[in-house]
Amino acid sequence: MKEKIVIVGCGAASVSAIKAIRSIDSNNEIHVYSDEAYFPYYRPKISKKLLDNLNEDEILIQKKDWYENNNVELHLNSKVIKLSPENDEIILNNENTVSYSKLLLATGADNIIPKVRGIHKLGVFTLRNLNNAYKIIDFIKKSDSILLIGGGIQNLEMSTALSNFGKKVTILELAPRLMPRQLDIFASEKLKRTLENNGVNVMLSTEIDEILGEDRVKGYVTKSGIKAYCDMVIYSIGILPNIDIIQNTNIKINKGIIVNEKMQTSFGNIYAAGDICEYNNRIYGLWDISTKQGKVAGLNICNENTVFQLPIPITSLDTFNMSLYSIGDVEEKSDSLILVETDASKNRYYKVLLQNNHITGAIIIGDLKTFLTIKKFIENDIEVELNKFNNISVHELIDIIKNRINSKIPAL
Repeated sequence: MKEKIVIVGCGAASVSAIKAIRSIDSNNEIHVYSDEAYFPYYRPKISKKLLDNLNEDEILIQKKDWYENNNVELHLNSKVIKLSPENDEIILNNENTVSYSKLLLATGADNIIPKVRGIHKLGVFTLRNLNNAYKIIDFIKKSDSILLIGGGIQNLEMSTALSNFGKKVTILELAPRLMPRQLDIFASEKLKRTLENNGVNVMLSTEIDEILGEDRVKGYVTKSGIKAYCDMVIYSIGILPNIDIIQNTNIKINKGIIVNEKMQTSFGNIYAAGDICEYNNRIYGLWDISTKQGKVAGLNICNENTVFQLPIPITSLDTFNMSLYSIGDVEEKSDSLILVETDASKNRYYKVLLQNNHITGAIIIGDLKTFLTIKKFIENDIEVELNKFNNISVHELIDIIKNRINSKIPAL
């Protein structure tokens, strides 16, 4: 019997789910509903291309004809406002109802709004979608000094674009250093110096108290009493899953929609994937994880009995010609073996952490090739006898592992 699969949301998880479904089944109906006017696009590119002639067609996940070619009905500008799980229906903002056999919820998340006086003044923005981006681009033309609240990847990328565009940029970060979950102290400080050397003002351990101005932004005050001028504010301090549409239903939620390893919700024919869902008490907010969750959901919608396995976390950042990569668990443990190597002449830094005879994490600055090599070792779970390599460099370790793999020696 032909089924009707409905997907709510139009991002990484949705497209990945469609690919998974169509890899198995070409007959069942697929209907995708999105409140945006745009075809699914690659959201992480927005901050990178913010001031580089941002164009929808250049950031699409798939070409526009891909959906028709794969027998997918894409319903843009169609906001889902409510679910009726007991009746297997969604309700649109025009009050039309749509029935489904199976449903995937992939509406993502919104940026958390800081609880700050003045946050709703003219000149305060956040960047989560293309509409946000176009509004920011338009307002930037009338602004000179921009405050970025939050020192995460998105604002770090924007600081580069804005500074290169001739704007004065200040980053306010609550933590005592930048990217504390992805970088060690040395790499965090190196990142901070790179930003400052290129004119970006970085204020750590700093919390904003108020955004000044009558109607339009004219400055800010921190909780420590620092007062300064700015005429535009962009905030990015975390995400909040878009779970409004499941309010007043019996679908189990916590911070996000609770799912099992098959991406199933508490209703067997309803799945969730991406930033809207909570798996193992966590909302990951990462594009690659959303993609993998969407794939698992799509396969299980087709009764494939597939289990989600958490991928190794990877973070990359390019800012002011500084390339930075972090993979795995980079927190130093009491039993960790740590190899560190620097090459000041090439502005490179290498740190590899090993535990229980395996590489568990790495931080690399300025060397994509070496990062990709270590990434491969971690993904393939290469075994290393730690006591043999206490006094070697990172590149010596790489050479030893490569030689072992090439000669197919069973153990190091």
